[in-house]
Amino acid sequence: MTFEVRKPIRALVVDDSAFMRFSIIQALGEDPEIQVVGSASNGKEALRLIPQLQPTVITLDVEMPHLDGLSTLREIMRDFPRPVVMFSSLTHEGAAETIQALMLGAVDFIPKPANRLDTRSVMGEVIAKVKMAARARVNPMAAALFKPPPSQPEKKTRPHRKGVPVVMIGASTGGPGALSEIIPALPADLPAPLVIVQHMPAGFTRSLSERLNSLSELSVKEAEPGDRLMVGQALVAPGGFHLVLDEEERVVLNQNPTVHGVRPAVDVTLNSLTRQLGGRVIGVILTGMGSDGALGASILHSAGGQVIAEHESTCVVWGMPRSVVEAGAATVVLPRPQIAKAIQTAVRSVREMTK
Repeated sequence: MTFEVRKPIRALVVDDSAFMRFSIIQALGEDPEIQVVGSASNGKEALRLIPQLQPTVITLDVEMPHLDGLSTLREIMRDFPRPVVMFSSLTHEGAAETIQALMLGAVDFIPKPANRLDTRSVMGEVIAKVKMAARARVNPMAAALFKPPPSQPEKKTRPHRKGVPVVMIGASTGGPGALSEIIPALPADLPAPLVIVQHMPAGFTRSLSERLNSLSELSVKEAEPGDRLMVGQALVAPGGFHLVLDEEERVVLNQNPTVHGVRPAVDVTLNSLTRQLGGRVIGVILTGMGSDGALGASILHSAGGQVIAEHESTCVVWGMPRSVVEAGAATVVLPRPQIAKAIQTAVRSVREMTK
């Protein structure tokens, strides 16, 4: 009998704060599956060390002197593509930069603790996300695809009418990058409202919606209580809240217990939409860990709705779409570049059926 010898995950820790570097190195070093091969206090030093140390995963601070985290990330993705986990401040500026980092190809992020006393509490998350990142698929083209926001004409929206389909998109790890490709590819005259559930903490979903709005012909905003579905608009479920619709199709946010360990959860929103709209819902399940969305997709599929699952080849983590495929709930399974066109096709077919 032969046993596979698993190589340790080689981690490079990059952070401006000596205290944070020490804390991260100490936490990662306690895990037998991880080997910390080096550390750096700024982006320039990190770029010099990467070809020497050949890390499997890099943890990278957003805010650094000499070369900031975003600039460093761009060069990593161009010259040494590999999984990167970002550390972000909880400020609005920090959240906005984190969203840009995820769209540039970073696998995931960890909000920095507000003070040193809370540092130990996030180290379990650091270990888990470094391990997850080591298994993730990196898209080295993400930085090249990322473009500055174009100038936007005034965006037009109109109320959702009975019989009009609704598109619900769910994503987790790798989702911001996927959304930044798919949402800008949808036309302003798409005759369907969108609802987006991205697993993300409070504060970061607002920055995500603002960034997507700046990149897209559609209007994108973080959902608020009482919002109505609007054609020409995408509503993003805010971090920390489940999003459901009431009987008058108005947005209701709640802080009911987490589902699959997350809030917002895709299943919660998708089930709510299916109860209200039946087979007129088009579900789209993108990259992410876990199985959130599989139950909702199965219910929607049984109700006659269409479900689009992202293909393994373009997922950062093929967890959520895989669970939908294995449940037999996927109408089609497509790589990311084909999903925007598939959404438009599904919307047209639902409209034809409901005429």
